[in-house]
Amino acid sequence: MPLESLTAHLDASPTAALPPVDTWNPPFCGDMALTIAADGRWWHEGSPIGRARLVRLLSHLLRREEDGDYYLVTPVEKLRIQVEDRPFLIADADCRDAVWTLTTNLGDSVTLGAQRHLVISPMPAGDPIPEVAIRFGLSARLNRNVYYRLIDIAEMHETFNGSELGIYSDGAWQPLGRLPEETP
Repeated sequence: MPLESLTAHLDASPTAALPPVDTWNPPFCGDMALTIAADGRWWHEGSPIGRARLVRLLSHLLRREEDGDYYLVTPVEKLRIQVEDRPFLIADADCRDAVWTLTTNLGDSVTLGAQRHLVISPMPAGDPIPEVAIRFGLSARLNRNVYYRLIDIAEMHETFNGSELGIYSDGAWQPLGRLPEETP
């Protein structure tokens, strides 16, 4: 399936509004040979997609449904794709006035606070790494450089889960990792 047919009606400008893929209910049209690798690269029919504009456009059509699967959705069709871990990576983090803003590898930005938290979850290999909700059931995993940067400034916090390392953003605790229980 030509990828361009999916994105023909989308605006690629950075200020373009996201299409309302959460409200579209097209029929399921099958599986597409598209995979988002754990390292953030997008592959179509076994070849990497090298055009950043096309990947960004496709990301605007992406949603995760209650069945746990990922779909590219237009008003007239829905195609299932494969995602190895999370569809996005947090590529940058910026703190202003004690509020952290995270930016994905595809340019989406979210602000951490009481309504949006980091959540620790296992990667496919089992390592627990924080992720954050982005939109339409999609989330982003902290990229290694951002994770280490935040760990470097992290504080220790006691929670009902034990000792955690994390940061505060807009007054809300954001966990980065749990410390193992000490044995006597």
